Amino acid sequence: MSAPMLDAARLAGLKTGPTAVTVAARWLMAYAAALGESDPRYYDTIAPGGPLAHPLFSVCYEWPLAVALRAKMMDESVARRGVHAFHNLVVHRAPRSGESLRASARVIGVQRVRAGTLVVIRFSTTDRTGVAVTTTDHGSIYRGVDLDGDELAPSAAEPAIAAAPTDGTGWQAPIEISVQLPHVYTECARIYNPIHTDAAVASAANLPAIILHGTATLALAVSRVVAHDLDGDPTRVRGVAARFTGMVTVPSRLTVRGRAPSGGALTFDVVDANGTAVVTDGRVTR
Repeated sequence: MSAPMLDAARLAGLKTGPTAVTVAARWLMAYAAALGESDPRYYDTIAPGGPLAHPLFSVCYEWPLAVALRAKMMDESVARRGVHAFHNLVVHRAPRSGESLRASARVIGVQRVRAGTLVVIRFSTTDRTGVAVTTTDHGSIYRGVDLDGDELAPSAAEPAIAAAPTDGTGWQAPIEISVQLPHVYTECARIYNPIHTDAAVASAANLPAIILHGTATLALAVSRVVAHDLDGDPTRVRGVAARFTGMVTVPSRLTVRGRAPSGGALTFDVVDANGTAVVTDGRVTR
């Protein structure tokens, strides 16, 4: 049987949006709660600006665009082969409780890789006046899927993920991943992908078991970096970048390891209980 195929010509420049998104206080609080945040600022509806947004909250309003764009690119059987490969977020300024944003997405890269085909989507979100709020380059590898046609290299505007230092661990913080977390994260983030909650779907996608969302793993790690290196202040985060190099099954225990700063960025990685890296080249810029 031949491998599934993606059409490069069909994908190049494909886009969706802009779509109006309301940043509800309830959504902000639910996302923070899913991550186990205890900072009261994440839940303060009395504060003039309302609850703070977690630095990774943008993944919540980007997901519906990803689903819409994916529907234009491939059928569902191919879509379920996708795994998060890298995430590169620029926070121009944090989204605010109660505001209306405009979010759009377009394919900026399609490349053959050893495991299948890498598709890079850029999510661009602005306020109602067109001023940038967040920009994310999101890479997914569709495992076992071939590419028909010429590759499309990501545009030069893509923020690069430079290799982070691999030595000089300065601190470590554990993360306990419960069986319930993928379900709680799914509902609170409003990110519905059955490989994270349905064992049958995960098995059909050739995954070893239900796996935790890559964005959940990254958000939990960023929370530890904020707590340790930014005096617990999420408003200081101006960017997050990382590569996903392993799957996180549940339950499990992860460890975030703070590395030596590089180029002004706070660097980190995440390893599982066996010491195998599941997130590498992690960076938080401020």
